[in-house]
Amino acid sequence: MRDFLRPALLLCLLFGTVATDAAPAPADLPALREARRQALDRPRRIIFNNDGNEPVYKAEDNSPEKFLALRTSPLVGSQVDSIFYCTWSSGFGLFTHDTKVGQVFATKEAMFSTNRTTELLAAGTDPLKVVTDFGHKHGMEVMWSFRMNDTHDGASAEYGPIMLRANKLKTEHPEYLIGTPKNKPKFGAWTAVDYTLPEIRDLAFKYVEEVCQRYDVEGVELDFFRHPVFFRRAAMTGTACDDNERALMTDLIRRIRTMTETEGLRRGRPFLLAVRLPDSADYCRDIGLDLEKWLSEGLVDMLMPSGYFRLNEWDYSVALGHKYGVKVYPSLDESRVRDLNAKAMRSTVGSYRGRAAAVWQAGADGVYLFNSFNPNNPIWRELGDMRTLAGLDKDYFGSIRGAASASGNSLPYASYVRTSQLNPGKVIALKPGIATASAFYANEAGVAGRTIKLSIQTKVAADPTQLLTKINGTALTHPQIEPNNWVSYVLNAADLRLGRNEVELTLTNGTKANAWTDLRCSVRASK
Repeated sequence: MRDFLRPALLLCLLFGTVATDAAPAPADLPALREARRQALDRPRRIIFNNDGNEPVYKAEDNSPEKFLALRTSPLVGSQVDSIFYCTWSSGFGLFTHDTKVGQVFATKEAMFSTNRTTELLAAGTDPLKVVTDFGHKHGMEVMWSFRMNDTHDGASAEYGPIMLRANKLKTEHPEYLIGTPKNKPKFGAWTAVDYTLPEIRDLAFKYVEEVCQRYDVEGVELDFFRHPVFFRRAAMTGTACDDNERALMTDLIRRIRTMTETEGLRRGRPFLLAVRLPDSADYCRDIGLDLEKWLSEGLVDMLMPSGYFRLNEWDYSVALGHKYGVKVYPSLDESRVRDLNAKAMRSTVGSYRGRAAAVWQAGADGVYLFNSFNPNNPIWRELGDMRTLAGLDKDYFGSIRGAASASGNSLPYASYVRTSQLNPGKVIALKPGIATASAFYANEAGVAGRTIKLSIQTKVAADPTQLLTKINGTALTHPQIEPNNWVSYVLNAADLRLGRNEVELTLTNGTKANAWTDLRCSVRASK
């Protein structure tokens, strides 16, 4: 048996998810916390975040088998060790599991005419229970993912008004929202709920409590990136949240943590608590999330950094989480770069391999995928093990996400950015004689015998003889002109470093100003 499987098997035996001879249930809080520590240490090579769209858009009948076949059962035998299942929560208070506290999303209006949530629940095919039971049968951890302030119902697209009309909480209590259709906030959708209000914090707590009491999940993920606006004053004025607002949210997290321990003792095994939020403690503080306090007080177990936008390199989040004994799983969301060619390049399997390789190089505990739903995609069998990735073709970019804004907008984040955002929508000006720099992160060891190519794209086709390109201080020679204003260089194995690779670009004096629009490094098996 491979060594990395042994901890997972040990935990299955400990908690009885596979074996029938379970260890004695924790008798007190110290024992529960020790069991939680052991549960945290299980391998999570890949975490699959499923946004729970199957019952709304995809289910054709009420059978669990066909439901699971859509996104879940093909994962058996893959590197997916954990499924984070979101029962929609679009928006706040609407769910697709059998909730008695919230509201089941039952509308069949217009584009939701195929919504089978009500029928599935009536037939006993509760999406959260079905996925949880399946995960346990196949040795996978299953956690419930709860979107703390989903505002798809504030969108101008067809689905927005329909989702809002379906939401009794929001339509019957407009005072719970941060804005109105006539008084919209500067930052964030007006349909976001305001966490300043005790009613909203109580509801968020009760939604989580109900799942912990009624479902056999391993834990709960609090998703603060869908969408990252929580307080009316900050949304309306763009002013950073204050200590009082941060304290309100921290008290909610403490309350949830205490509840999970109470319920963990009741059921005889612990609940884990994960948070998905922006990858900057400073930015989190300014939107009302005191992440470092949560970490220092031991309120959370797992950190899923990044989402709509990325502010730091992965090693920043890894160091922050590991400082407090928290596991870190960077979120690899789909590209939102607007240029269609650039987006297509960033959406390939090779690009996902490069992204995952960089995550592993940074010392993360695993890879987290968001908005990737095809269970037959090879990424589920490749990204979770660097030994698998090592020999595969990969693409690395200066930036995958680019300078994307959060859906519905959020507090401006430009001043918090500490990483490259280079893409055709965020270019770097090139002036003759002035060196400019960008970077990419790679994880390639023993690349001898492989073809490594560095490619530079400019806004206007550049004469390669008038372009001085360096990687890690080494000047590159023998440029090749390629279509769409790309210039490429074949690298030697020694040119590429593990981790950060800095690329410097200079136009020679006397040339016209230009703009640097993209950067890619490709690693290919030699033919």
